[in-house]
Amino acid sequence: MFTDLFSLRGRVALVTGGSRGIGKMIAAGFLAQGAARVYITARKAAACDATAKELTAAYDGECIALPIDISTNAGIEMLAGEIGKREGKLDILVNNAGAAWGADFDEFPESGWDKVINLNLKTPFFLTKALAALLRAAASAERPAKVINIASIDGIFVNPLETYSYAASKSGLIHLTRRMAAKLIGDHIVVSAIAPGPFKSDMNKAARDNADEVATRVPAGRIGTDEDMAGTAIYLASRAGDYVVGATIAVDGGIVYANPGIQGGGWDH
Repeated sequence: MFTDLFSLRGRVALVTGGSRGIGKMIAAGFLAQGAARVYITARKAAACDATAKELTAAYDGECIALPIDISTNAGIEMLAGEIGKREGKLDILVNNAGAAWGADFDEFPESGWDKVINLNLKTPFFLTKALAALLRAAASAERPAKVINIASIDGIFVNPLETYSYAASKSGLIHLTRRMAAKLIGDHIVVSAIAPGPFKSDMNKAARDNADEVATRVPAGRIGTDEDMAGTAIYLASRAGDYVVGATIAVDGGIVYANPGIQGGGWDH
């Protein structure tokens, strides 16, 4: 009954923003659990290719780079087309690509609003829509397809940093996850989300460069590791997570529930 509960053997996944940070952690975790092929996207081709080669060399499965900017619908359609050329079905989609912008309230620019909302909130919806046929082709009652949205604890509580569009986008993504889940479960596609706290990444330079200092504000006493992030994504992507529909799991060492609304520091991927 419990054999291969967390196995991803033979499955095909797409992780957006997979060349670094949280996306790379998840891509590596999927390959470690037996995924056959994991596609990763990034805007920078060199970084995307380098990560794909690194992960392919490290695991039995194959990591394939598709360096495409998915911040526009044209890019989304291009990515969906490239996946469609290569695969007849897609078992797992991880909507991880994201951006942040900080500015004083009185100076916050429209460009900083649109860039963040488009990539963090619009792209996950329209990419899932563009890949729906491939997800449905993979999905069955016995083995649902999976969509995992990467939100943030900044969408659950109020971070004092003035990242208005970021907080709004991540809060919106958490609710969008619920709405998409209610619709797509009828097609045996399970939609869920992860809300990360502090993990080392280029977006979270505080956790990357000052981990010890950031850790003092985390109840668990440390920042997140690759295993923490990969483990949660593997759980949701595998048989173990088939009945987790519409939920958002905070992976944050206890920050949100210890002091909701008063912690600071840019807790994100």
